[in-house]
Amino acid sequence: MSEPTFRPPLLPQRVVALGGGHGLAASLSALRRACAHVTAVVTVADDGGSSGRLRREMGVLPPGDLRMALAALCGDDDWGRTWSRVVQHRFRSGGDLHDHAVGNLLIVALWELLGDSVAALDLVGRLLEAQGRVLPMSLTPLDIEAEVETAAGTRTVRGQVAVATCPDPVRSISLVPAEPDACPEAVEAILEADWVVLGPGSWFTSVIPHLLVPDLAKALHETAARRVVALNLAAQPGETDGFSPENHLEVLREHAPGLRLDVVLADSATVSDRAAFERMAGTFGARTVLARVARDDGTPRHDAARLATAYREIIGAAATP
Repeated sequence: MSEPTFRPPLLPQRVVALGGGHGLAASLSALRRACAHVTAVVTVADDGGSSGRLRREMGVLPPGDLRMALAALCGDDDWGRTWSRVVQHRFRSGGDLHDHAVGNLLIVALWELLGDSVAALDLVGRLLEAQGRVLPMSLTPLDIEAEVETAAGTRTVRGQVAVATCPDPVRSISLVPAEPDACPEAVEAILEADWVVLGPGSWFTSVIPHLLVPDLAKALHETAARRVVALNLAAQPGETDGFSPENHLEVLREHAPGLRLDVVLADSATVSDRAAFERMAGTFGARTVLARVARDDGTPRHDAARLATAYREIIGAAATP
C-alpha cells in the first residue's frame, strides 16, 4: 500500500485573489492548497460565449469567470472533483442550450430566485463545498474599452473579447461605466486581508480592471495587507504581444500610479534580465521571488502544486518572526 501524500497544514492568513478567467483559477487552485481563508474577487466584463449570451438576454452579471473561480476552489475529494466537473460541463448537443455551462445556468437561476448576487454565489459555494468565497468586483456588468496602436495611429476597441483578440498592441484600458461601484463585500475582504494577490491572468482584461474600480483601488492603497503580483508565464498574442515581465509591471504602474507592492513572483525561466526585473519591481517597493511554477508539458500554464509551494513560502516567511 502506498504511503499517503503529506500535506502541510494550511496557513491561517486571510488571502484575497483578484483576477479572472484561467489565470485566477490557477491562482485559486494553488491558494486553497496553501491558505485556510481564500476569497476571490472576480472581473465582470466578459461579453463572449455563454456568459455574453446570458448577459445580453437577461441583463445579469457575466457568470463565467465566477463559475471558474468556484470550480477552482472545489476540493480534491470525490465531492469536489465531481462538482467541479458538473459546473464546468458545457452542453454540446445543439439547440438553445448549446455551449452553455451548467454552472452559469445554476448561478443565474439562483440570482433570479434570491435577488442577491453575493448570497447566490455563497449558496453555490456551499453546495460545492468550495474552500473559499467568490465575489464579483462590481455588482454592475462592465465593459472594457482599450486604446490600441495601429499603423495609422490609435483606435478604440470595446468589449472584453474584442480587446483580448485584437491583433494591434493595447496601450491602455478604461471601464464603461468609468467609475463603477465596487461590490461592498469585496472592499471589506481587501481591507481585512493579510495578503492580496493580483494576477496571473489576461493583463488588460482580467488583472488591471480591478485597479480601475475606485473603491477597490482605494482599498488596495489603504489595506494593511501585503500585496503580491504573480506574473504570467508568457505574453498573450495581441493583448501583451512581446511583453517582458518588466513590461507587465510597467503598464500596471501606468494604470495604478502610487500602488505599492511587497512581492513580485515570476517563473525563473521567464526572466531573461534579472537586474532589470529587480529594478522595475523596486519601483513598487517590492522584492522579487523567482520560482519554478510552470507545468512540465511546455504549455504556458501554472502548476497548482508548484504555485502553492511558492505562495506558501512567500506568505509563511512573512509570518515567521
